[in-house]
Amino acid sequence: MVVGYARTSTADQIAGFQAQLRELKAAGCEKTFQEQVSSVAERNQLQAALDYVREGDIFVVAKLDRLARSVADLMAILQALESKRVGVRILNLGMDTQTPTGKLMLTVLGAVAQFEREMMLERQREGITKAKSEGRYKGRKPIDAERRQNILKLAAEGATRTSIARQLGIGEATVYRILAAGRSQEP
Repeated sequence: MVVGYARTSTADQIAGFQAQLRELKAAGCEKTFQEQVSSVAERNQLQAALDYVREGDIFVVAKLDRLARSVADLMAILQALESKRVGVRILNLGMDTQTPTGKLMLTVLGAVAQFEREMMLERQREGITKAKSEGRYKGRKPIDAERRQNILKLAAEGATRTSIARQLGIGEATVYRILAAGRSQEP
């Protein structure tokens, strides 16, 4: 069976997501797992796809960066698939791990992709440092007073931090931070 996996980081990337799905269909995928989550988030559909495939299947992705977040992650995924005797195809690279050359090239490209990402993050950190030193970097916009009060009110009513975050559409870390700041301001 040919099994596909498509992923985008955000729901805003609809065109890229649709393009991946078309490519996977054209590649003969009989079943496709899809999700719209960041590569650093928990990828439930990727795990479901890895659990689903069995010996003799081919696992297909449109692009390498849709599959793995680092070389270590890529190698772990490839090893898991190899242990199940499942081949991997990366469509935009024309790569197939069922050949020794394909396996070698995938490993090399994974290393280059990780290097490129680390360089981009380093440049980003340098840019932020420079902007801070010039007084141009203000950081993230603070939570408005009304939302802050809603967090404190919901917590006082006994709502869990997780439910507060979901209800207000903010991260749990933000809820924890505001509640901690609220406790430190109490008499």
